[in-house]
Amino acid sequence: MQNRFPFWKNLLILVTLFIGIIYALPNLFGNDPSVQVSSSTTTKLEQAKANEIESRLKNAGLTVKSFEFNDGKILARFNNTDEQLKAADLLRDSVGSNTTVALNLAPATPQWLRSLGASPMYLGLDLRGGVHFLLQVDMDAALKQAEDRYYNDIRSAFRAKKIRYQSVAKENGRIKIKLKSEKSSVAALELLSDDFRALKVTETEDPSVIFVKISEKEQKEIKKFALAQNMTTLRNRVNEIGVAEPVIQQQGDSRIVVQLPGVQDTTRAKEILGTTATLEYRLVDVEHDVQKAVNGRIPVGTRLFYEKDGRPILLKRRVIVTGDQIVDASSGLDQNGSAAVFITLNGIGAKKMGKMTRKNVGKPMAVVFIEYKSTTKIVNGQKIRRKEKIEKVISVATIRGTFSKRFQTTGLDSPQEARNLALLLRAGALAAPVDIVEERTVGPSLGQDNIDKGLMSVVVGFILVLVLMAVYYKTFGLIANVALGFNLIVIVAVLSLLQATLTLPGIAGIVLTVGMAVDANVLIFERIKEEIKIGNTPQSSIFIGYEKAFVTILDANITTLLVALVLFGFGTGPVKGFAITLSIGILVSLFTAIWGTRMLVNWMYGNRHIEKLSI
Repeated sequence: MQNRFPFWKNLLILVTLFIGIIYALPNLFGNDPSVQVSSSTTTKLEQAKANEIESRLKNAGLTVKSFEFNDGKILARFNNTDEQLKAADLLRDSVGSNTTVALNLAPATPQWLRSLGASPMYLGLDLRGGVHFLLQVDMDAALKQAEDRYYNDIRSAFRAKKIRYQSVAKENGRIKIKLKSEKSSVAALELLSDDFRALKVTETEDPSVIFVKISEKEQKEIKKFALAQNMTTLRNRVNEIGVAEPVIQQQGDSRIVVQLPGVQDTTRAKEILGTTATLEYRLVDVEHDVQKAVNGRIPVGTRLFYEKDGRPILLKRRVIVTGDQIVDASSGLDQNGSAAVFITLNGIGAKKMGKMTRKNVGKPMAVVFIEYKSTTKIVNGQKIRRKEKIEKVISVATIRGTFSKRFQTTGLDSPQEARNLALLLRAGALAAPVDIVEERTVGPSLGQDNIDKGLMSVVVGFILVLVLMAVYYKTFGLIANVALGFNLIVIVAVLSLLQATLTLPGIAGIVLTVGMAVDANVLIFERIKEEIKIGNTPQSSIFIGYEKAFVTILDANITTLLVALVLFGFGTGPVKGFAITLSIGILVSLFTAIWGTRMLVNWMYGNRHIEKLSI
């Protein structure tokens, strides 16, 4: 009776194996080349649009393997990549400007498995192919933007508190404040200490002059926020262009890694990821002479800008609303058939816009398009990257009536420019400009070669372990081999359930697990052989072997698991992939080696008299 499992343990192991088989199965069916169509606005596609797209594909003579319409999104599957690319080109030219067409590889999992929530593992960039970007966040620009905000906030606060000052100017990373009286100096210091605690205030021998600078602690917070905000914005932009399973990770304290598996249009991806674009709405200054401003005499409270055709224009310095107050944007055509972007503001922006338009009906308002571009030039044999801030007035229109939350912006050169601008505004502005400092493209053929070699390594390692165990431990070796197969099935099932991304290092983790999975059985079987040698009965030897080896097995595997957790905590992409598969493999091998093989041994030898063990 000592080598019999209770019913619930047998049931648990068998149910685990059954569930493992079900959720590992989707990985056997591969992927279908597909085209995904979705709305580029907050409005979902309707059934009528889906029917229209399906008819277009059929009329073009394309063979559609299946056509799915779920939750306002369309997924058309094809038999090969040639038809996939033809369909994508056809749809991009015909579906309209507010629709996103993206290439995809959709799992070919049967419907009955999908209804159970079974999906295959995601494949990483090194297996599926795609593009890898390393982005450098311009932290100096983030600090300069923060300095500009504090500069404007200090001036506004002084005016609100009626503190008289001669000038507030930016000077070598500091803000120099020159006040008109000693009384004003005292009031200014009190205001700065109460409302601007993130600034470091430095007094001078002249009591009317104060220098303020962003504190070291605040600088760290600004850089940390810029990195986090940029990662969020990039993730939103990637979602907008329809890339499945993107990898967006922080690297160091100023860099971001972006991996886009399956992406074929790398130019489009670079354009969307690297562009820092936003809009500003300002009133036009119609009271002063533009030519005098061009000659250097710019009036107080205004700024000189240029329109797209090069004509100068004076705009009020005060910004009405900016791109970060835009909650939705879609592209389309205005009443004259010109490209336009339809804007929706948040509550604060809508309130500001409504108040401004109500007071300025009949006056012109300008839309300023702001973009940061990086250029690389060779100077003395060295690459020098320069950043350029481009500000151009894309539209000037007379305010005909009061509007606030929803309105349109025109003056764009093409529908494509309108689509890109709408996408960038929806995804949010980058907190600081980014530069693409490294770009690598991995072709899908290389990815398939990696998959084939990875699978071959697993198969070869698996077969070698099977042969060795069967030859050396005979019947018990065969039992360990069955448990090893169970182990692989459950590992794949767990990775699929977690929707983990499988990479080459992940495959290495699985291969290592295959070798480690039999370690526990080796310890158990050697202990059983020792018990037989000292004269214990076969049944007692089995019982003692499993009971006594348990602590040693646990110690060895916990040590390896801790190392895997450390790798996961401190490593980046590839190291994390290795650590995840290794950790899952260790936990699963403990279950299969101790409980799985024990169940099989008990079925074979338990509850009966035996004279000899085949070990």
